Amino acid sequence: MENTNEKFNEQFRRRSKSLAMGICRWVEELPKKESVFYLKGQIIRSGTSVAANFRAACRSRSPQEYYSKLCIVVEECDETLFWLEFIEETYSLSNEKIKLLQKEAAELLAVFSTTKRKLKEKYK
Repeated sequence: MENTNEKFNEQFRRRSKSLAMGICRWVEELPKKESVFYLKGQIIRSGTSVAANFRAACRSRSPQEYYSKLCIVVEECDETLFWLEFIEETYSLSNEKIKLLQKEAAELLAVFSTTKRKLKEKYK
């Protein structure tokens, strides 16, 4: 069981970090408008927070601490997806890069949400 958890954690540490790096690269391509400047900060904060908090969850000292950190990961991942959608709709930026980031953020959100729900049921 422990090996399965380690594989899961490693896989999703890599994926969440990759999402964060993709977002950081993608925002450099956004229009150089003042309003976009603030949105860039928001999505960078939430996107990197997903990776940082999942990494922290993996280093947790107890199942309860893991669950607590995972709750933050779910919130930040959902916020990241929101900002991706918001920027796309506001600035009509529908392209392959944003679609790939949205797909990955949605997949991560689904996995983290399911994991959170299962842990909550397990520790009730």
